[in-house]
Amino acid sequence: MNIYHGSDAVVERPEILQSNRLLDFGIGFYTTSNKEQANRWAEKVSLRNNTGKKFLSVYNLDIEKARKQLNIIEFISADEKWLDFITVNRRGIEILKEYDVVIGPVADDNVYLTVKLFETGVLDKEEALKRLKVEKLFNQILFHTEKSLGFCVFDHYEDLGGKSNGEK
Repeated sequence: MNIYHGSDAVVERPEILQSNRLLDFGIGFYTTSNKEQANRWAEKVSLRNNTGKKFLSVYNLDIEKARKQLNIIEFISADEKWLDFITVNRRGIEILKEYDVVIGPVADDNVYLTVKLFETGVLDKEEALKRLKVEKLFNQILFHTEKSLGFCVFDHYEDLGGKSNGEK
């Protein structure tokens, strides 16, 4: 299956990098099977880094082989287990050590607001889950270990436009 990583740079060799932000599934290399979602990520990274460059790196993932050789946790929907998992990660508590790959819904802008309201106690879990059920959620696939990165095989990249290399 094809998976995508949107950024302001081409990433031929994915790496596990420490982020300065607390993310849904913790530390690792984030991808998605949804090209539209990856395009939005490229736009956000370009704006955040003020580079004006947007690239889509495309990888092949043999998910069946990965399931046989890696420890993978998969959340099919934004359910109670998913909400608990991302809440812990966003608080900076590392719970991923046992997983090579995490697959599940992305907390995009609308979902993020619901999660934030839950984290701060404005919404209880029942109300947060009720709100999450009406959202259209794309997936994210996090490669958390060096071993897992061996299954994320670079294929090609697409230049999504933006400034040329000589422009500022």
